[in-house]
Amino acid sequence: MTAPGITRRSLLKHAAVGAVAAPIALQGAVDAATAPPRKHHWGMVIDTQKCVGCESCVVACKLENQTPPGVFYTVVTREKLPGARNDRPVFMTKPCFHCEHPPCVSVCPVNATYKRDSDGIVVVDYDRCIGCRYCLVACPYGARYADFGDEYELSEAAPDVVSPEYKQYRARLPGHSPIGNARKCTFCLHLQDENGEYDKGAGRWPACAKTCPGHAIIFGDLDDPESEVSTILRERNAVRLKEELGTEPSVYYLI
Repeated sequence: MTAPGITRRSLLKHAAVGAVAAPIALQGAVDAATAPPRKHHWGMVIDTQKCVGCESCVVACKLENQTPPGVFYTVVTREKLPGARNDRPVFMTKPCFHCEHPPCVSVCPVNATYKRDSDGIVVVDYDRCIGCRYCLVACPYGARYADFGDEYELSEAAPDVVSPEYKQYRARLPGHSPIGNARKCTFCLHLQDENGEYDKGAGRWPACAKTCPGHAIIFGDLDDPESEVSTILRERNAVRLKEELGTEPSVYYLI
């Protein structure tokens, strides 16, 4: 949250960012130094040979997270691989990449974006976010969106529709978060239990992976050598996008 009397607009206009960010950054460094060991490293393996571009994952994600027009936590793009001998497109499902070294975290002037110590998921604190959109510019994967307050035409009861994100169940009210905030995929962390665990059998699994009809999206704990994602990465060759940037994304692709 900003200091009393400082609005989001004046904070940006008068470049008061440094004064606010310094003590918060210092506190963040202290918290990081005393953080407990990570329990999980949640990530995804996406098999482009199985993805048919149906966008079921996109629809499932929007329904699960109740995102407004213009805000997508995952998208599917059509790519043509260099040197390919046929015209078959490669469909690339792109959620947030939950990088080990996320550029969006380092540019946030108020530490609203941060990486969770417990599981490596990158999140946004809607109460702290000032809507500057620095993180949108910094993300090399285009995985962040600004919520401009748009509504779907048929959603007359929009204020009564709440999003389960972060288990906060916020209604969309003018002048209130998340309207005006930066938003992104959270790996549906609201489906975790009180111990930070998912349960695939119980349906508490990221909506995109749970819904994919071809099982092209595989989700799991990258730190668990027995998990499905870890097994696949040992057995098959995988790539990560823009590895040269040193972001170390937690999303892998089988080509």
